[in-house]
This record gives sequence, structure tokens and C-alpha cells, in this order.
Amino acid sequence: MANPLFDTLFGPHLDRDTPFLKLADGASVTHGDFLRMAARFAHAITDAGLVPGDRLAVQIEKSPQALAVYAACVQAGIVFLPLNTAYTASEISYFVGNSGARLLLCDPRRADALGPVAEEFAARLMTLDAAGGGSFAEAAGGKPETFETAARDIGDLAAFLYTSGTTGRSKGAMLTQGNLLSNAEVLTTHWGFTEDDVLLHMLPIFHTHGLFVATNIMLLCGGAMIFHPKFDLDAAIEALPRATAMMGVPTFYTRLLSDARFDRDLVRGMRLFVSGSAPLLAETHVQFEQRSGHRILERYGMTETNMNTSNPYEGDRRAGTVGFPLPGVELQVCDPQTGAPLPQGEIGVIEVRGPNVFEGYWQMPEKTAEELRENGFFITGDLGRIDEDGYVSIVGRGKDLIISGGFNVYPKEVELLLDEQDGVLESAVIGVPHPDFGEAVVGVLVPSGSGPDIAAIEARMGEELARYKQPKKLLTVEELPRNTMGKVQKNELRARFKDLFTS
Repeated sequence: MANPLFDTLFGPHLDRDTPFLKLADGASVTHGDFLRMAARFAHAITDAGLVPGDRLAVQIEKSPQALAVYAACVQAGIVFLPLNTAYTASEISYFVGNSGARLLLCDPRRADALGPVAEEFAARLMTLDAAGGGSFAEAAGGKPETFETAARDIGDLAAFLYTSGTTGRSKGAMLTQGNLLSNAEVLTTHWGFTEDDVLLHMLPIFHTHGLFVATNIMLLCGGAMIFHPKFDLDAAIEALPRATAMMGVPTFYTRLLSDARFDRDLVRGMRLFVSGSAPLLAETHVQFEQRSGHRILERYGMTETNMNTSNPYEGDRRAGTVGFPLPGVELQVCDPQTGAPLPQGEIGVIEVRGPNVFEGYWQMPEKTAEELRENGFFITGDLGRIDEDGYVSIVGRGKDLIISGGFNVYPKEVELLLDEQDGVLESAVIGVPHPDFGEAVVGVLVPSGSGPDIAAIEARMGEELARYKQPKKLLTVEELPRNTMGKVQKNELRARFKDLFTS
């Protein structure tokens, strides 16, 4: 094919007049209208001087127009670089400079702040707002509604996604057409999506979950999306009776459970709830199934790989696990020091190999060599195990591993026990500097109800855990710091409590 990603995801829908995006205000955008908009945008991009292989960085609010920029980049052969809408000008400066983006597309309200960034790196600055206005929209106005699709190969780059950079400089993960297409094809089949599906989409589209999982699946199957700017509880309650599927992060599901309107009758037309980006508490699984009759399907993915594993669509969806490797994906658990595969049941670093795995980090050959083996296995940095039935469980990040008195402590094991205690809504376990042990285990608790009985919890820890695993201190906070996808930011907790035993 001339352009595998465009021809497979978008091409079949060029003349379809069925709804693709159903908006909060009641309006809808058909598949055909969406692709005609994308064609006009592709003309505006190429008129701005970009050629296949160039990078386009975007920091714009979620909208049909924002999504059409992605489609336009695919059709024009441009490498799409979506950026978190919360990033500051200083952070954007790094991404533009590192990627060599030739065009920076931003919200008009940020033009003054980002103008100097674009100028510094000789990038053109254009604007696009959530209502479809701005200089980019004006440049696309009146352009032809068809565009000659750029010829691209399955191995050509389609997108950059930058990692969070909590332990150093953010790394630009290079994703090819084949990476994105293979994952979309596998997930569409594995989760049973068809043109009859209507997906409730409240995720951001600067992240792999909302863009390369949710959107690409719905493009491939030809279904529709109820497309909201962000998660809103009332809007979700209103939309669920019109949807067949929903993809979300754990906070979506806990917020639904907090509302008495969420019940079996509300979701009688739903067939699938998917959760990812952060682990679901076992209690959330149980409560959700009791209230709705549905068992949430958890899966496991990364910026560098898109999706790697999934609980079964048909079969036992086990709380606390992320299921099995997806078709075509190989997964092994290895010794962190030697890289040797470990026996089933042992904890080690998860490594994955498959057509979904990225090409490497942009302009970081040393980092690529550190994390991407010559045999194609990517060292994820996630700690996990495979149980006797083949289910994969994630027990934490390698950087979150606590070494106390020479013993390894896996935070997840302690967190699961803390989460069970009365008066504890959720917990995070971290290691902080300690003069005797090197690191001390600390439990950070979010209270529920009348709050936790610290003495009782400490006694329970003494009964259930080896001494070296027991928290040296239990602290309470109003809430755990999270990123936009709901992941607990343990680096922030470590920084906040780093002097707990050393001051």
C-alpha cells in the first residue's frame, strides 16, 4: 500500500456519511466530513513547508479539529508529536528543540508564551483552538477536500511520544506506522470491536491510551465515538446509555461508583469497560461488578510499545493482573542484573518483543542500546511476575523498588495489605533515605471514613509481613499526587518525605 496506516485506518471511510464523532453539544461529525477536514489540514501543513518525515508538534485542546490534525499528519507523511496541554513554555522548548519540529501548533491563548520558543528553534508557529478557530484553521479554509496521500512504508516513523522524564530528560519514543497499525489490528479483534460500537471517549488525545488505542481502534472498525473534552461525571452518566464501550483510567471508575445513578440499568447496553494507565484497586473491581454487572478489563501498555497484554475479553478477568500477552507479543520476566529469564512465579523486570515495540529513542542511541536489546526485547523497567496460569501481574517500577538493609521490598505487596485496612482509601509505599538501613519503607495513606487506626495497622503489618518489609512510618495525606493519566507520582512523595529519618 502507498501509505499503510492511512490506507487501513482512514481510507475505507473517505465517503462514509455515518457518524464518527458525537459531540457534547449534540452535533456530530461523519467519517467523511472528518476526512475532508483532515485533507484541508494536510494542505495547510504542506503549504507551511513540511515534507514527509518532518515533525509537527501540537499543544492544543481536545476537539474534532485536533484529532483531524493527527489524520492530516498521517496522510501527509508528517511525524505527529502530541504534547500534554499542561506543559509549560519551558517544557515545550525542550520538546521542540529535541525533536526538530518544523511547525508548532498551539492554542491561540498560548501564542505569546510559545512564540519565542518557535523562534528559537526556527519552527513556524500557528494556532488552533477547541472551536476550530486560529491561524491554522484560516490557512486550511478553502483548501481542497482531497489530498494526494504521501507514500510511506510500514517502517517509516508516524509519531513521537515523549516519556514523562521523572528520572532524567524526557525521551522521544519513535513509533512507526507498523507499530501503530499492528496494535490497532490486534486490539480491534481481541476486544471484539465492530462498526456497531459506540465508544465513550473522555481520555486526553496527547497520550497513547486516548489516541493510539481508543481512536485507532474506532477508525479501524468504522464505529463512532461520543467525544468529550475530558471526564465529567454528569456527562458520563448521560452518555453511557448511548455507548457500547468505554476506555478509562481508574479515577473514571471510582467517580462513577461515587454516584447513585450508576447502576445496572444505566449500562444495560454496554459490552466492555477497559481500564489502564494505572492499576485498579481490587476493591474497585468488586464494587464495579456488584453495581453494574460488568467486570472491568485491565490491560498493560507503555509509551514505547502501546499495548502489551490484556485480560481476556471472554474468560476470567482477574483483579490485580493485566492478563496475557497479546497475540504477536512475547513477554518474559528477567533478572534485573543478568537479564536471564526467571522461572515462572518469580519477580523480575518485564521485557517485551513484537511488532508493537518502538524503533528507539530519538537522538539517544546510548539510551536506546540500554533499553532495547539487539534481539528485539524491550526492557520495560516494570517489575512483574507470571503466575501458574500465565496471568501477568505488575508489582511496580524498577525505580520504585526499595532496598532496605540489603533486602528487596516490592511496594505493591505492602500496598495491597494497606489498602485492605479499615479507614484506608488507598496507599502508596515508598523508600526514603535512612541512616541505618539505606532506605526505609514508608506507607503513605489516604484516609476514608473516620480514618485509619495507625496502631492497629502497624500490628497487622507485624503479623503479615517480614520485619524488613514493614513500614517504618505510616503517614496520612489528603490525596496522592497523580499525573494526567492517574498514575501515582511516587517521585513527588519521595521528594516530600526525603528528610523523614535524616533531618
